[in-house]
Amino acid sequence: MKQYQVGIIGATGMVGQRFATLLENHPWFKVTALAASSRSAGKTYEEAIGSRWAMEAPIPASMKDMIVYDASEDVETIAGMVDFVFCAVDMKKDEIRALEEKYAKAECPVVSNNSAHRSTPDVPMIIPEINADHAKVIPAQRARLGTKRGFIAVKSNCSLQSYVPAIHPLMDLGVTKVLACTYQAISGAGKTFERWPEMVDNVIPYIGGEEEKSEQEPMKIWGEVVDGKIVNATSPSITAQCLRVACSDGHMAAVFASFDKKISMEEIKERWVTYRGRAQELDLPSAPKQFLHYFEEDNRPQTKLDRNLENGMAVSIGRLRPDSQYDIKFICLSHNTLRGAAGGAVLAAELLAAEGYMD
Repeated sequence: MKQYQVGIIGATGMVGQRFATLLENHPWFKVTALAASSRSAGKTYEEAIGSRWAMEAPIPASMKDMIVYDASEDVETIAGMVDFVFCAVDMKKDEIRALEEKYAKAECPVVSNNSAHRSTPDVPMIIPEINADHAKVIPAQRARLGTKRGFIAVKSNCSLQSYVPAIHPLMDLGVTKVLACTYQAISGAGKTFERWPEMVDNVIPYIGGEEEKSEQEPMKIWGEVVDGKIVNATSPSITAQCLRVACSDGHMAAVFASFDKKISMEEIKERWVTYRGRAQELDLPSAPKQFLHYFEEDNRPQTKLDRNLENGMAVSIGRLRPDSQYDIKFICLSHNTLRGAAGGAVLAAELLAAEGYMD
């Protein structure tokens, strides 16, 4: 695989920091540009971060002395330095949409962690193990934008990346309805306990916009490309409740589901542990060797024990059993800033590079 020069737009935030650590020794991608708000522009990355570095690993030595660019004002400069960018900016949605299109129109592909373009019909929202084929909408998007190389691809919200992968291998059974209650770590809000002391020993039963994303985004993931647009699926019916809990990392979900067809619990477990997607077929650098892991123990998965499974890129499942109101119920867990955010975006970029969309 060729080497790609990449930029991180929004490099000083928590997801941007995670991008930096994931890309430090990446075999395909080398960071050559960092950008953030005008407050950080002109400073070294280390100076711009200051006391806000939130990762366990130190600031990558190859990046700490890099001068940070202005994400909005230096688009043409950055586009000339890189093959594509990762985007994780903290701005209003309409501003993000405009900024990402500005990079794309500068012939710089964008792989975004942001939600601004998730509902845009010709922007693929990719989980590489589930809907890698949605990348084929990119030529239609390029035609709309008037670009040759530039495009935007996004990853889905972190709240659904534990239960959608678990439901996906069962879709041919005719999934009719899903109830998901998610218990989401504070890093999903870009926080640490030091910066959010009121979360210690606490649960907050509301996360703005999260339940809508959890219910609506799977419909796009399970949709199909028709005439240059992604047409959303119409089933299953999903209802969700999303709670913020006192964990540093890791989103857990309690899931209930019903089906048209019935199979045994053992057959469901077998489907989970043997499931392979395009990321495994291509042996992408960030892909887990086994996407879905099932734990037979009645007290697993646990956030602290299992969120880092396969470098935080695998999904853990447990406690599968029949339910009195739905057909089945189970627990699942994913790492929200790895699989759910920066890691998922890096994996999507690897897929797009391997399939030739970055060339």
